[in-house]
Amino acid sequence: MIADVLAETTTRMNRAVEAAKEDFSTVRTGRANPQLFQKVLVDYYGTPTPIGQLASMANQEARTLIITPYDKSALKAIEQAIRDMPNLGANPTNDGNLVRVTMPELTADRRKEYVKLVKTKAEDAKVHVRGIRRKSKDELDALKSELGEDEIARGEKELDALTRQHVDLIDDALKRKEAELLEV
Repeated sequence: MIADVLAETTTRMNRAVEAAKEDFSTVRTGRANPQLFQKVLVDYYGTPTPIGQLASMANQEARTLIITPYDKSALKAIEQAIRDMPNLGANPTNDGNLVRVTMPELTADRRKEYVKLVKTKAEDAKVHVRGIRRKSKDELDALKSELGEDEIARGEKELDALTRQHVDLIDDALKRKEAELLEV
């Protein structure tokens, strides 16, 4: 029973770490990256639709991304959604067939802002992992009547080790992203 709780906890914590890494990838560095646009929602016939479902994206050069919509009628909506996206600072241009997005050069102040943003996202992910730990601890406490206190204490130690491990994974991802952001 304890093994089941810990297995479920591990799965949920792994998903939280992956979500944090995915969230980090949406914060831009000096290069144009299609992952930056994964969370951009385009108003497509009244429905918020992820840009990845409406168009293909390709890097033309380091700071330029080409977005080719599958439906040409979505060009204006894609261009507007990119322009409205906060923390991106991109300048999309529409030539009738595709959208060309040129990313501006990052200043030192802007890089520091992005580092703060990534640190906030990392802290949110750690809070989520701790919330998973809290729920799992409650599940272990509910098993006290069926199992002995020693078994529950052993399970809680394993739970704490799991939590530390996943928080460390988030910290490692944060350090890598921070180094990537500060790299000129």
